[in-house]
Parts: sequence; structure tokens; C-alpha cells
Amino acid sequence: MQVSVENTSALERRMTIGVPAERIEAEVNKRLQQTAQKAKIPGFRPGKVPMSVIRQRYEADARQEALGNVIQASFYEAVVEQKLNPAGAPSVEPKVFEKGKDLEYIATFEVFPEFEVTGLDTIAVERLSAEVAEADLDKMLDVLRKQNTRFEVTERAAQNEDQLNIDFVGKVDGEVFAGGSAKGTQLVLGSGRMIPGFEEGLVGAKAGEERVLTLTFPEDYQNLDLAGKAAEFTVTVNTVSEPKLPELNEEFFAQFGIKETGIEGFRAEVRKNMERELRQAIKSKVKNQVMDGLLAANPIEVPKALLSNEVDRLRVQAVQQFGGNIKPDQLPAELFEEQAKRRVVLGLIVAEVVKQFDLKPDEARVRDMIQEMASAYQEPEQVVAWYYKNDQQLNEVRSVVLEEQVVDTVLQKAKVTDKAVSYEEAVKPVEAPQAD
Repeated sequence: MQVSVENTSALERRMTIGVPAERIEAEVNKRLQQTAQKAKIPGFRPGKVPMSVIRQRYEADARQEALGNVIQASFYEAVVEQKLNPAGAPSVEPKVFEKGKDLEYIATFEVFPEFEVTGLDTIAVERLSAEVAEADLDKMLDVLRKQNTRFEVTERAAQNEDQLNIDFVGKVDGEVFAGGSAKGTQLVLGSGRMIPGFEEGLVGAKAGEERVLTLTFPEDYQNLDLAGKAAEFTVTVNTVSEPKLPELNEEFFAQFGIKETGIEGFRAEVRKNMERELRQAIKSKVKNQVMDGLLAANPIEVPKALLSNEVDRLRVQAVQQFGGNIKPDQLPAELFEEQAKRRVVLGLIVAEVVKQFDLKPDEARVRDMIQEMASAYQEPEQVVAWYYKNDQQLNEVRSVVLEEQVVDTVLQKAKVTDKAVSYEEAVKPVEAPQAD
């Protein structure tokens, strides 16, 4: 077999491969002999059909299959021989495909970039530290109570945070518009669910009262037919209900699966969950800084095949998340290219760090991670056992741990600054940069 390689770009390779005709014919003959063993042709017993008849009937298909098989096998042999690492399937262009002649074809493909991860000592990371204070715990208990608010009908006038049951009819230029009317709608005043001025216009109303609200749709309203237009809403208030926060009692605790431990036991459980959230938030912020630093210090070219595959994966995820009748390939690729490139580049860089520093998943950390995830469930031992019985799930945890070990490796060389902050600041999500 003859092989020559041409570098057509930083990552693209154009490989010309020649395969002796004898190899093609041997592959064709093998397939014809296999066909002869099972071919059913009238006038002949199975396995007794003359080879001339078999060749006449089946040689074209056998040759086509043989060529495909030889191209696949010879391409693999060639990339191994040339020590190349293809990043995707090749595009095959025939040069000589004639019977009785040596097979010659050109395979064009991309290879994975070869690079060494550098600049770890230039990466700057701010590592936060925080504790769950009693005030943080009290605030979280208030949040949990508000999330379980009940509403009780009252005779008084409506005020912010009350829930109103209303009927309304909306008109633009004196005409009722589509989607502008409803009956029996529940609306919490101050929730911001309706257009500006709607909820404010119902403050002070009582059950049975009708109010007419003259409002203007925002210029950036989602329905372009209504954006910026004046509208009149006739609203009838059916009931006014005031919020009632639940008491911190056994009934409330039971909603969270906590029984017979009293207020102190409930506070301890909530604190445990907050501390878990705090650890994850700090770890996530450190990881993001490390990954951003690795990207900035190691600009590499991305194989188009990997980028295309990642875009397709993100399209599928988007359809699964948001549903609808749209198909993944109907979503514009440009929507996902930036995210796909970041993920592909980071995947290559992380893999190279693993290789350079000979990292392997720390099984003790794997178990610790599984136990921490399991601690959020009522039967943690069963969750741990489930992970160790499911290879796919276990390997996913190993991948996460290995990525954490990559972060730890970078932190040993990076410029790390420790900063003590409040619980709220530590768990607050990082704001995405605003586009110009």
C-alpha cells in the first residue's frame, strides 16, 4: 500500500492512498465465495452453483461492497502508519476505481490539533470563602415560608402582595384584541405579570368593584401588533385574598420530608442544604475562572467536524428543553457556534492537561461526591448503591471528578487570591457580560 500526505491547512490533511489490485480482487472473490454457499438459483442445488454464474449475477454488488470495505480498512491502516489522529470522517475522492487496476483514492480530513497546555502561572483566580450565618439561615426560612404562602379571602381593599381573582376585557381603538380578555384569572399584585400600570391600578380595589384602566403597551412588547399602543382594560374584581405565611411547625416541616425533629432539627437540615449549595457555588466560580484562564492562555484552532458535531448536540438539547414541533436542524447554527466552540476547545485543553499531568480519577473523591449527592435524599445508602451498580452514571461522576482534579492542578500553579465574603455574595450567580 502506498501513502502520501499533504498538509493543506493547519489541521486539514490530503492523503493519497494506493491499494494493489490483488487485494481488491481477493476481497471480491471472498465475497463471491460466501455468496455461492447460500445463493438460491433455479436449476442448481444450494452450494453447487457454478462460479461463472455467481460472478455474472453478483460480481457488481460484491465489488462495490469490497471497495467500501477496502477503503475503510486501508484508510485506518494509513492514518496509523502516518501517526495521524483524524477529528472526523474523511471525504473520499476516487482517482482510479477501474477493475484490474490498483485502487487509488484521496481522503481529505481534519486532525486533532497538537499542542501543549501553557500559561498556567498567568491565570488569576479569586477564591471566595463564606459561612452560613444565623441571619442567612433566618432569611432562608422566610423564603421557604413565602414559597408556601396560602391566600385567604378578605373584605378589605386590595394591596400589594394580595391575590386577586379578576375578569378583564382589553380594547385597542375600541376593539377587543386577541388574548386581551380572561375570566377568573388569579393575579398577585406586585408580581409584574401584567403590563406596567395594570397591577398598580388595582391597588385599593375591593371585591365586586369594576375599574377601567387606561394603559400603554411597552415599545418592546413581545406582540409587535400591540407594542407602543394605548389600551383600555375593564377589570372586575371578584375576590381579594391576603397572603398568610405558614407557621414553623411540624406540619410545615413535614412538607420537606422532615418529621419529629422540631424547629432546631429543621434549621439544622436547612443549614446543611445551604452549606452544600455554598460549596457548590464557590467550586463553580473557581472552575469558571480556571476554564476562562485556560482558554485565554491556549488559543487553538478547532476542527470543523468537532464544531459541527457540537452544534448539532446543542440543537438537540435546545429542542428537548423547549419542546415544540421544530426539528433540531431548523435552528440556525449561528445561535450555537460560540458556545459550541468554547465547549470543544475546553474539551481539547482539559484532555491535554489530563495527558500532560497523567491524571486519573481519584476513587476516594468519586465516592465522596456520590455520598454528598446522596445525602440530599431520604435513603442515601440506596442512592450510593445505585451509582455503583450503573457503570454509565458512575463514569459520569468519574469525569466530573477528573475535571475537578484538572482545576486543582491549575490552581497549584495559578495566581490565587482568597477573599472572604457573605453567604449571599458567594452564592450569587455571576452576571453574564452585556453585549455592546
